[in-house]
Amino acid sequence: MEQLHAHEVLHMMEGNSYTESSLKEAIIQKFGKEQRFYACSAENMDLDELVEFLKNKGKFMAADNDGFTVDVTKVCNH
Repeated sequence: MEQLHAHEVLHMMEGNSYTESSLKEAIIQKFGKEQRFYACSAENMDLDELVEFLKNKGKFMAADNDGFTVDVTKVCNH
């Protein structure tokens, strides 16, 4: 299975807010449970590793409902 770039998840998040659990659910719904992801500085990440990676990289910002959304200013465009 070909890995998807983490940007795919970040773009999916635009305009929506999530909890960690609902984000994982949305990723599974859109990309499948077994999908692997890569980014500029990591590869072959599973779902849990991807969410932790994005969180640690500061890609999320707080949303009104105690959840979070993507910080579009921190999404590189390559």
